[in-house]
Amino acid sequence: MNTDELEQTDSLRDLFLLDVPLLDVRAPVEFTAGAFPNAENHPLINDEERHRIGISYKDDGQDRAIELGHDLVSGQVKQERISAWRDYFSRHPDAVLYCFRGGMRSKISQRWLLEEVGIRCARVRGGYKAMRRFLIDQLERDAAACQPVVIGGRTGVGKTRLLTDCGRMVDLEGLAHHRGSAFGHHARPQPTQIDFENALAVAVMKRVADGNAPFAVEDESRNIGGRHIPPAFFERLQQAPLVLLEADLDERIAITLQEYVHDALGEFREVHGEQAGFDAWVDYLRGSTDKIRRRLGDTRHAEVRQLLDDAIERQRSSGDVRRHRDWIRFLLEHYYDGMYEYQLSKKTDRIVCRGNRDTVRAFLQAEYGI
Repeated sequence: MNTDELEQTDSLRDLFLLDVPLLDVRAPVEFTAGAFPNAENHPLINDEERHRIGISYKDDGQDRAIELGHDLVSGQVKQERISAWRDYFSRHPDAVLYCFRGGMRSKISQRWLLEEVGIRCARVRGGYKAMRRFLIDQLERDAAACQPVVIGGRTGVGKTRLLTDCGRMVDLEGLAHHRGSAFGHHARPQPTQIDFENALAVAVMKRVADGNAPFAVEDESRNIGGRHIPPAFFERLQQAPLVLLEADLDERIAITLQEYVHDALGEFREVHGEQAGFDAWVDYLRGSTDKIRRRLGDTRHAEVRQLLDDAIERQRSSGDVRRHRDWIRFLLEHYYDGMYEYQLSKKTDRIVCRGNRDTVRAFLQAEYGI
């Protein structure tokens, strides 16, 4: 069969807007480095095979490398790869597949699917490289056109909770899998920078494509944990209207206690088990506190570490979490609030509303339909 006769698609915008399932046939190491929302990896060749074929290509040329690839992926190995693809298409009959450049690997995968199990599918013209380039360029365009409304406020006021109640929003912390503070990392790692950028580009593209109506987004620094917001979109956020959510100190302590103690401990136990999860969570709290030692200063760092250690020991011995309120209060008053006042001083001209949850929610609905 002439592989040039197999179907290709270059409707990249529709692939992402319509959440078309994507079968990634690249090697796992390539997929781990960067992929797309809605993509699943079932490789034609695995990492070791890819490495050996690459050496053969360098030493012996393309023809010998292709021959080696067919030798490595033959017989039972070939049937296992095809079976994985068949199972994927049984779950996602409208899927398309891609390799790195839309070349040999995706063509072979297409041909084997058709010849061996009778499944006809399209491959992405230009593959991963074209899709990645499309999303980078699209985010640049959409950043200039979109209409974000930024939700700001002190640490612990419940910005994320308000955001999730909005009808139209982009959840930057959700996409980056990080709460956006020194204590913000989760039990599972963040996505790669490329994965974060791809997911953000798709999310913003959907907002613009949906009538380009205003949407809510949480106020963030340039970096969310170890991931950075692409410059064009970050600069757009710095020009957007700002609504300030306000809450009293006791409410902020309660929200922070829920997120950093109850929710975070639950995550760590889900990943690591009961006791190992508790120990990993303790390391996370202590490590997060140590990260801000320089900004706190040695004296305040020692104070908050003592408050934290007291709370951990009380919880370990009795299950009582109330002492966690002490170190949370200390950090809110002596660390987070000072940074907030400084940052807010540079944004006052953008403030269009400030108030409690009910006030801000009503304003967003009335003014922007969010």
